Amino acid sequence: MRSFFCPACKAPVYFDNLVCNCGEALFYEPEARAMWNVAAACANRHTIGCNWVAIPNEPLCRSCAMSDVVPALNVGDNRDLLTRAEGAKRRMLANLSNWNWFTDADRGPRPRFLMLSEDAGGARTEQIVMGHANGDITINVTEADTLTRLQRQQSLGEDYRAMIGHFRHEMAHFLFDRLSQANGFLAAFRALFGDERADYAAALERHYATPSAPGQSHITAYATAHPHEDWAETVAHLLHLVDITDSFVHAGLTMPGIPAEYSAYKDADANRLLTLATAIVIAINDINRALDKGDLYPFILTPKIREKMIFAHDWLMNHAARGA
Repeated sequence: MRSFFCPACKAPVYFDNLVCNCGEALFYEPEARAMWNVAAACANRHTIGCNWVAIPNEPLCRSCAMSDVVPALNVGDNRDLLTRAEGAKRRMLANLSNWNWFTDADRGPRPRFLMLSEDAGGARTEQIVMGHANGDITINVTEADTLTRLQRQQSLGEDYRAMIGHFRHEMAHFLFDRLSQANGFLAAFRALFGDERADYAAALERHYATPSAPGQSHITAYATAHPHEDWAETVAHLLHLVDITDSFVHAGLTMPGIPAEYSAYKDADANRLLTLATAIVIAINDINRALDKGDLYPFILTPKIREKMIFAHDWLMNHAARGA
């Protein structure tokens, strides 16, 4: 994520800040990708801390308007959970806007988010299954609770589980549907990832019955389940790595090999981008180990995984020119 500054005092501010230390209000304008001091506030500014500018002549911002369903905020911890979940969603959308997804110039369809909580009042519901179907993305905001998410990560034997990861994974399914309308995408996709028309339910049943190790061709074990999940995991990890690199550079940090004024989202050379991202995460992993912490990014980019990420990067970055 790029760095931001208060227009009034020029002090650095964070992406989700509502107020600068100088006392001026802060509003994130998604089209300008900048902070403003004066703007029409999203109606959710005071309920869930949304600092985005409202859509002209509308009550909600671009991000909040995509949430068709939200949990009852007067029940349990739902207000705090939705606040954290929507914050992750805004970050994901801001990242993708760098490649002109869901901007004013993007005339394609938008996803609809069903932000659901397992606490609906009274008896606790069964665990909500996150997923995507026909443009609807279901997100379980209960996992915005750190303890709940870590317990599920451990029970599933995962190396990484986070709200931003859920959003990037499920959004990848939506982006697949958009890209599948572009000439040449499906044929190229099937040659690399496999035929996504294979029975999805049967594939997941086999996966959970006899889980496979990721091996050399898949970024995670879940990616082995079906081509759709391989794509979603590949895209999610690509977005992780691009945002890590972008955040590293905008924090004023550098390493040998990183060009001056490097812009991760503008680099069309995905191979170079992944090489730089790998060097950065290896260095940060080493720093974490100095404090006896787990690796920031505990995954290995094999040649086959890099090939898949390069394919995804090309289509995601150039979707507009290809009619998606």
